Amino acid sequence: MTDKTSMPIQVYSEIGRLKRVILHRPSIELENLIPANLEALLFDDIPYLEAAQKEHDAFAQVLKENGVEVLYLEKLAAEAIDNENVREEFIEEWLSESGLEPGAHYHAVKEKLTAIEDSYELILKTMTGFRKDEVKVEEGTTLIDTLDRDYPLLINPMPSLYFTRDPFATIGQGISLNHMYSETRKRETIYGKYIFQYHPVVKDNSVPLYYFRDESTYIEGGDILVLSEDVLAIGISQRTDARSIEKLAKNVFEDTDYSQVLAFLIGSNRKFMHLDTVFTMVDYDKFTIHPEIEDQLKVYTITSQDGEVKIEEETDPLEGILEAALNIEKVTLIRCGDDDPVAAAREQWNDGANTLAIAPGELIVYDRNPVTNALLEEAGIKLHKIQGSELVRGRGGPRCMSMPIYRERF
Repeated sequence: MTDKTSMPIQVYSEIGRLKRVILHRPSIELENLIPANLEALLFDDIPYLEAAQKEHDAFAQVLKENGVEVLYLEKLAAEAIDNENVREEFIEEWLSESGLEPGAHYHAVKEKLTAIEDSYELILKTMTGFRKDEVKVEEGTTLIDTLDRDYPLLINPMPSLYFTRDPFATIGQGISLNHMYSETRKRETIYGKYIFQYHPVVKDNSVPLYYFRDESTYIEGGDILVLSEDVLAIGISQRTDARSIEKLAKNVFEDTDYSQVLAFLIGSNRKFMHLDTVFTMVDYDKFTIHPEIEDQLKVYTITSQDGEVKIEEETDPLEGILEAALNIEKVTLIRCGDDDPVAAAREQWNDGANTLAIAPGELIVYDRNPVTNALLEEAGIKLHKIQGSELVRGRGGPRCMSMPIYRERF
């Protein structure tokens, strides 16, 4: 089991030296992706699992070689349900969110899950989903079975789980346990719920929650950037509702020292699904940005006044907004693709702007974005380049694939 003293929660910046992170190694869930469910499961292509795992292992190895403790979502969730003997509760809750109606199939799946003795294997199976040929029932075919006869899956997999950034986000010493945008990803937050409620190294520390998975409006971790000890940036995007930002801001203002949220309106667009696909912090005074969003970008400052949320639209250029919010003299924006519209579009699609800082001015990036990477290096940024030919097919980069839970303060 994870050492009881090893998992305090602390993230007060995007760039403080990273010490502890949660990953999910892609698993059999990717092999239940088929052309018929790609759109519903938010994929544009089918990754090759063996190659994706090798790429992900290399990503984890870079983290470990640079002093980062890597924890795995699936292992933490298994330890959590074992810790207080809540396997049955977990199975019931997972089934209630699986899309299956109570009946013969529901009970057959429950029996199969209950029969899995090892909790780690149980967690992996819930991530993988169920094919119809795995579950045999004696009752006659229902109308829905008749209509879906050609679709081979009974319960869809969760192939986006290797993007651990989205289901929950660390803010200061607390967690935003998110309500995801799409039906297919809403189930992903169940693992975070059990980890932060039942895992011994978290439960005893009483980690506060600033957002809850049962909220009515959606927010995802790719839109939440921790810029400093008192400023957050949150994207109003395809995946994060403006109402959710107000709820989160109110909770954070009430319970923490955070005093300002910069809300970035980037538009509802698949290619700009989250703020971190077009904007990330790479050093104290440097940020990547996708130039295509700059002309349309609107930024709103959210603060608290007499216990109420106050919202003002900013009129300064983005550099000025960031300089004022972070109290620094000069901000440099490093433009994805070097302002070449073709290179920018290609490299943003391949997550050239989605960087993971492991220390100030030190990043993990995909090697497949040479134009943007050269600009970062010219700006004095140290890069650890990883392959992402298969991982990128899910539309996410190093930041998307990582959930920091401890960064050093600076």
